[in-house]
Amino acid sequence: MKVLITDYDFPDVALEQALYQAAGIELVTAQCRTEDDVIAAAQGCDGLLVQYAPVNARVFAACPQIRIVSRYGAGFDTVNTADAKEYGVWVANSPDYGVGEVATHALAMALSLLRHLPWYDRDIRNGTWNFGSPGPIRRVSDMTLGILGLGRIGKRMAHIGRNSFKRVIACDPYIIDGDFPAYVERVSKEELFAQSDALSLHVPLNDETRNMVDASLLDRMKPGSVLVNTARGGLIRLDDLVAALDEGRLDGAALDVLPVEPPPADWPIVRHPRVVLTPHAAFYSTVAEKELRRKAAQNLVDWMRQGRPSYVVVEGRDRG
Repeated sequence: MKVLITDYDFPDVALEQALYQAAGIELVTAQCRTEDDVIAAAQGCDGLLVQYAPVNARVFAACPQIRIVSRYGAGFDTVNTADAKEYGVWVANSPDYGVGEVATHALAMALSLLRHLPWYDRDIRNGTWNFGSPGPIRRVSDMTLGILGLGRIGKRMAHIGRNSFKRVIACDPYIIDGDFPAYVERVSKEELFAQSDALSLHVPLNDETRNMVDASLLDRMKPGSVLVNTARGGLIRLDDLVAALDEGRLDGAALDVLPVEPPPADWPIVRHPRVVLTPHAAFYSTVAEKELRRKAAQNLVDWMRQGRPSYVVVEGRDRG
């Protein structure tokens, strides 16, 4: 078996090389950015290990020997799953790594905004030392934490946030009432945006969720509320978010993900004084990074040995 790592932003791929060498798998690496890059690099490869490179019907048609694609991460929006299903290609991911890291990062972002920490820091560096310099601050224990998407990370966010906030509410139409923790109140999407003081996004990016956080939902948010996104950059219409910040409807926003990464330096969202940014780092700890890479890489070993990966997103055809 031969595997291509299409692209990666880790310092090296020694972990993957050791795993595949032990399994008798040949490994090649590239830094693909386009479909054409993937096609050129994937000649003769049976499987792909993907970070950000696009994989779709063009790739599968040009490289019919590819039988499995595994992605570094829980999300798999860079892989066209409908195309994979049509071509009988397995798709796998690593859905349960870094859950605590992302939830903790999101909560830290929310509390940082609500306590005005970034603006205190900015003011001090500009020569102002005054507890009231960023404006009035409300008590977090009087506030409501809202969560859009109550999967693994959303549930962890609710669990670690419930002791800081007075109330935790969530919207997730794909989870039954019995899977909502007792301390989380179920609300509609519109109620979630209207009632939350801090709203955190934890949904995948797909046709249903792309650009879903737009002016119509942002207009529902109460004055002084904040928005946090550690999920996918494509969930939010950035122009609408900038407008909501400029018009004072939102007190601040914290974004770990953006539609283009890294973003152009002149984007209004990058330069906005009420926005806190981190570089798609919510997943990161040294332990979580190793777990992510090991699980994503292991999917291909499991497919070779057992005929199916450990974490199935799309079931492909059996090997013939």
